[in-house]
Amino acid sequence: QVQLVESGGGLVQPGGSLRLSCAASGSTLSIIAMAWYRQAPGKERELVAASGITTNYADSVKGRFAISRGKNMVYLQMNSLKPEDTAVYYCKADVTRGVTYWGKGTLVTVSS
Repeated sequence: QVQLVESGGGLVQPGGSLRLSCAASGSTLSIIAMAWYRQAPGKERELVAASGITTNYADSVKGRFAISRGKNMVYLQMNSLKPEDTAVYYCKADVTRGVTYWGKGTLVTVSS
């Protein structure tokens, strides 16, 4: 079992920055990849950035967001935020045996 807890969300003005954090606990040695997803109101959950063997970004955030890993942590640095970045951001961990864990999410609101 892996537990994921996100933090760092909040209200920010357009053009501002936020750094999201996700802390993993439990069977962390089994984690093979971590990622950030987001879900805006009325929309499906979508991949934002992933860090595993390779690093991948959604086209909509390339050049503005950066994913990084630490010991049992994954971060998402978000710069030049736009209103369309408003969403609940979720941390995901893929572990051995094809199991996936999700955090409960942190809300990011970009508004003036």
